[in-house]
Amino acid sequence: MAWAVAPAVARDTVIASGDRYQAGSVPTEAYRLGGGDKVHVIVFNEPQLSGDFIVDSAGNLSLPLIGPTTVQDKTVGEAAEAVEAAYRSRNFLRVPRVSAEVTVYRPFFILGEVRTPGQFAYVAGLTAMNAIATSQGLTPRARKKIIYIRRFGQVREQAFALTPDLRIWPGDTIRVAERLF
Repeated sequence: MAWAVAPAVARDTVIASGDRYQAGSVPTEAYRLGGGDKVHVIVFNEPQLSGDFIVDSAGNLSLPLIGPTTVQDKTVGEAAEAVEAAYRSRNFLRVPRVSAEVTVYRPFFILGEVRTPGQFAYVAGLTAMNAIATSQGLTPRARKKIIYIRRFGQVREQAFALTPDLRIWPGDTIRVAERLF
């Protein structure tokens, strides 16, 4: 009688470098807008058109006079340009000048072997260790060297080495796995 050999278990490909590991960097310049972000839009010399607007689930800002303007996956600067172009194309303003900034980022989520899993407010420069501390720390059964992150809008999570420089971005879902022994 021959014994079948079980296939080798695929090991996690752990990422330990890249754009998430840049010490001291704040990823706001490359930040892409998405549903749930709150954006402060200023249309110069037009206070009635300015204000705080929330990006809806379809990725639009609903602005006075021009209605829904698509900002999904755009930087804040690109979103301001899109708003300017919308006001210009509809002849509401001759020379619109618009600035924008994110006032409230979409939250991040943490689950698994942490004391208080859930949804938490994102702050600029958030690291994985800060996120774990926000959820009141790891449980005794937590895997302490690797965490899994699924970026907003992606289907699969990736394994990352847990270091002090590992950055978390708005909308990320963090999973802390259970260690086997």
